[in-house]
Amino acid sequence: MSFLPTRKRHACATSCTPCHQSNRKFDIAATFFCLGSLTFWSFGPIFIKYLTGYLDSWTQNFLRYSVACLFWLPFLILSIKTKRLDHRVWRRALVPAMANILMQSLYAASFYYIGPAFLTLQMKTNIIWIAGFSLIFFSDERALAKSKSFWIGLTLSIVGLIGVMYNEVELAETRIITGIIVAQAAAFMWGVYTISIKIAFRDIDSRSGFSVISIYTVVGLAISAILFGKVETTAKMGAWQWACAVISGITAIALAHTLYYAAIKRIGATIPALVILAQPFIVLAISNVVFGESMNIFQLFFGVILLIGSALAIFAQQNIKHNSQSLPRGNSPL
Repeated sequence: MSFLPTRKRHACATSCTPCHQSNRKFDIAATFFCLGSLTFWSFGPIFIKYLTGYLDSWTQNFLRYSVACLFWLPFLILSIKTKRLDHRVWRRALVPAMANILMQSLYAASFYYIGPAFLTLQMKTNIIWIAGFSLIFFSDERALAKSKSFWIGLTLSIVGLIGVMYNEVELAETRIITGIIVAQAAAFMWGVYTISIKIAFRDIDSRSGFSVISIYTVVGLAISAILFGKVETTAKMGAWQWACAVISGITAIALAHTLYYAAIKRIGATIPALVILAQPFIVLAISNVVFGESMNIFQLFFGVILLIGSALAIFAQQNIKHNSQSLPRGNSPL
């Protein structure tokens, strides 16, 4: 799902041959954007897991998001100077920012209990939360309740999630159980964050919105780091650890989001969302080499079931949007 403003329908009729031909062409830029976001989001968990050995979750969150905030700050300043910034964004960004602070805090904390691939696979349940919240808050997506694909996808995702967790060899350990609970709370908050953005920025430029959210989020994470973290440990970090914090902040937070939403703007939401479903297996491949993480055959099987369910939910939601008469006006919250 995207918080980009809904694109206006092309001026020509849908039967216009040139438009159909151009839409069917292979979009190299969109492909690059999709693969770029997939790559950056796949390496992000690896960096976070690596930094768990040097920083607490609160401090790590603050450092990485500060980098992303600084990355977008010039755009925000330019928007203010050129008077292109919609001043409503400062007020509307408050709720999404609070949701983002909670989501980021829970997400980072999960890495201190479970492996990157196991966590990334569980986070894919956010697709179900997003679809469910859309069904509740957006009248033009209520048709999801009548979609067999959506309910089949929801069922498969739940079965897959239970299967992945049940077949975890160390499930009886308190550390694993805690990690699973925290990860699912993060997935839930990702759904809240996404829907709050969709409501708040339905008619505001997403880049401005993300810039302001980054500022608010950094303030929240800074307060959390001071209260609960050990910021002084950053003084003991080496050059490589600092590089990991900076690189992951720029790539996994600032650039990955930008590329993902750029891909959505060019080719719609379905293909980028499906491409990102490959993330858990790429993370697993990298994590296996770096940390020795592995999953048994049953976990991999149920992981595939979970992702198939997520894919069906994506297809169901996009079909509802395409068939909606109100799509050109954008989604209207109650």
